[in-house]
Amino acid sequence: MFKIIKLYPEQCINLEKLIQQFIDFNYQHTQQVSQKGDFARRGAIIDLYAINYEHPARIELNFDKIERIFTFDLSNKNLITLQSPMIILPFNIAAPHKLQSQRLFINESDALENGDFVVHIEHGIGKYIGKIKLNKKIHIKIEYAHKDNLYIPIKQKYLLQKYISFSKHTPKLHKLGGKLWKKTKEQAEKGINNFAFEMLKLQAKRNALTGFACAADTDWQKIFEKSFPYKETPDQKKTISQVKKDMEAARPMDRLICGDVGYGKTEVAFRAAFKTVVNNEQAAILVPTTILAQQHYHNLSKRLKNFPINLQMLSRFKTNAEQKNIIEGLKTATVDIVIGTHRLLSDDIKFKNLGLIIIDEEQRFGVNAKEKLKKIKELVDVLTLTATPIPRTLYMSLLGIKDISTINTPPGERLPIETFVCAYDEELIKNALNNELERNGQVYFIHNRIKDLKNIHMRIQNLMPEAKIAIGHGQMSEKNLEKIMLDFIQHKIDILISTTIVESGLDIPNVNTLIVNHAQNFGLADLYQLRGRVGRFKRKAYAYFFTPKHTTFNPIAKMRLQTIKKFTQLGAGFKIAMQDLEIRGAGNILGKQQHGYITAIGFDLYCQMLKHATHLNIS
Repeated sequence: MFKIIKLYPEQCINLEKLIQQFIDFNYQHTQQVSQKGDFARRGAIIDLYAINYEHPARIELNFDKIERIFTFDLSNKNLITLQSPMIILPFNIAAPHKLQSQRLFINESDALENGDFVVHIEHGIGKYIGKIKLNKKIHIKIEYAHKDNLYIPIKQKYLLQKYISFSKHTPKLHKLGGKLWKKTKEQAEKGINNFAFEMLKLQAKRNALTGFACAADTDWQKIFEKSFPYKETPDQKKTISQVKKDMEAARPMDRLICGDVGYGKTEVAFRAAFKTVVNNEQAAILVPTTILAQQHYHNLSKRLKNFPINLQMLSRFKTNAEQKNIIEGLKTATVDIVIGTHRLLSDDIKFKNLGLIIIDEEQRFGVNAKEKLKKIKELVDVLTLTATPIPRTLYMSLLGIKDISTINTPPGERLPIETFVCAYDEELIKNALNNELERNGQVYFIHNRIKDLKNIHMRIQNLMPEAKIAIGHGQMSEKNLEKIMLDFIQHKIDILISTTIVESGLDIPNVNTLIVNHAQNFGLADLYQLRGRVGRFKRKAYAYFFTPKHTTFNPIAKMRLQTIKKFTQLGAGFKIAMQDLEIRGAGNILGKQQHGYITAIGFDLYCQMLKHATHLNIS
């Protein structure tokens, strides 16, 4: 983790200790400040040029109390802005060998192809031409504007990064020896520093809040955790430990858990909910779909059967009378854990002592839901789960500002999913269904148009007369859909023909064949999420993505299908997410302005600059 120095007017300080802190933060004691990393003391005045400020700051003292803090113009010493507070980050200039270790540099796992764009840390954007031998040594050849070439010894490959921008436009090559690249980097650095500082201010504000601190694990906690039917992965153990440490601190927890589909995020959430309840607080688990709410309720109910804990599910599956009773139980704290959809955010929902809210896939909730969540999240512990992986370098950059845990190790004995992309073929479909049902497995058949589902049902029933087949979609009545999903979970149904209602979080280990019809109409993230519904146990799983015969579709759809076919290895979520971003653009992940900086200097260099701006010490 990282440390900060926080100063504000009227604060009493020990001057000698403060000077020592500056030195410990790697600031240089000079006669007067001239560049970032300098500080100077003259009587009751301290000047400091902090790494995270565009201008140097002056701290005026009255004996052992700070009178005022302001930034000033280095050229004329005029006051620019009063500061209250001033937050100072460590000044850690990375040595070349550190730069190498912090970069997604070019290596065997990030192979370049001729014509790929690259970024040289000193010369900017060029085009990779290939490797050649010069003076008996291998060099990397990069082409710049006006057909100028740069030859880089292979030992200096760490100076290169593959250019990724998430922009659909082809980048312009920089001119060797030109001034544009230097100017571009300086503009990006300024904007990135401001962005990092804003994030830091939000973090400082959150750190000042005081919430409820849980006690250490009880015997009940240990019994509950032993009921987990699988062996925890190393990343799961680490994440669980981080979450518990957060919960046992007085500061409200706000942690994001990133993990590929099926990597065990839900178990972390269940353990956090249990810990909250044994500390006499309530827990709420917010999910995007009623089907996922039903799945979580089914799984957690089994785990809680030997404990005096009242678990309820609030969704459209419940009658008005049932919902009324659950809402009353939340107000009186007779309900300990509630699992629900956006219904939990309605105005009539009041908790007596809510201690934890778990949000599954926050990005799938609308603007109004997120605004309501902001108010709820102020003083309770918050755990957010996402299957959209954050690129590792960006994760490292944000680690000190945001509490993020990643689960990258797959569960033991997990196998890659065999993936096929092909034209619609009923003979192939029949073979796939036969193979799965012969090993007593089950099948998802995804078709995302409700009006066609009955026709699809008839065709599949003709192919498999003995199979038990059912239809599921979001416009069915609550009771009917609930019964079908329970029947499928209990293996009373062999093949479920459905829309994408099964996309989020469903975990049925016996379902290990997925068939997606009209796959060209799905986004890459949707295809990946759907594929994640199978292969969740140690049995080999198969995914078939079918497209219409004799039909041409747009190049973007073709790229998506090529990507889902290419990336089948365990933990491919990161690569798929990066590819998805390249296909559709960066959107509003970091905001429009930050996206502009990524386009200007490349994603990897952007991440380095952001990391440098926040000066993290990652353990």
